[in-house]
Amino acid sequence: MKIKQVLSALEQFAPLPLQESWDNAGLQLGLTEAEVSGALLCLDVNEAIIDEAIRKGCNLIVSHHPLLFRGLKQISGADYVQRCVIKAIKHDIVIVSMHTNMDNAHDGVNFKIAERLGATVLNGSLTDGQSVALQSAADTEKVPLVLAELPSPMDACTFIGLVKKQFHCECAQCNELLERPIRKVAICGGAGDFLLPDAISQGADAFITGEMHYHQYFGTEQQIQICVIGHYQSEQFTSEIFRDIIQKECPGVKTCIAETNTNPIVYI
Repeated sequence: MKIKQVLSALEQFAPLPLQESWDNAGLQLGLTEAEVSGALLCLDVNEAIIDEAIRKGCNLIVSHHPLLFRGLKQISGADYVQRCVIKAIKHDIVIVSMHTNMDNAHDGVNFKIAERLGATVLNGSLTDGQSVALQSAADTEKVPLVLAELPSPMDACTFIGLVKKQFHCECAQCNELLERPIRKVAICGGAGDFLLPDAISQGADAFITGEMHYHQYFGTEQQIQICVIGHYQSEQFTSEIFRDIIQKECPGVKTCIAETNTNPIVYI
């Protein structure tokens, strides 16, 4: 099977028109006519990820965050992005990124977060018996904020403990503990703080995201339970989405979820 067939399967699931205007999802570098020897699936691309792909015999890397985000004016090895480009080309490795198109896709990043919590998505997953109309519109309809319902109500401490356990978090940044039970949860992985007002307006008891600015914690006391778990932590299971798509649509292609932890933040 050719790499371009794997790329097509990924883009059918999360069409590129779903990406934000500032993004650079899709093919990053390489020739897609080559036969795929294996796909390494990851959140970020750095030199250690490319080394892992080489060791495992994978000539395709599928990442969530794009390696090439801004234009390169030289490729001299001056920084890690340039070094990655040089190494990938030298070893005939193709790099593909599914970023905000996967964030905004039905059954994408935020749906995976809900799944980890055992929560039922309320605003339309294509895998749980939704309408034909929703399925036909899936290639153009963005779902930047997922609303989900926990199996049963729980107090704030129990909820935060569940989130930390499921996402392997050393800590969570939260506002004042909510004094009412939490059942309805709004979810946006990564840097989703801009959706906090939407979460409140849609009646969510809690809001999970990866990053939030300091001043946004003010004024939400007893309105909503904020739970910020880290950018990497919130999106770390995106590779499982890539794996499931490839295994379903491209049977026989070797898929490897990266063992390299690319989180640049260390908690001390």
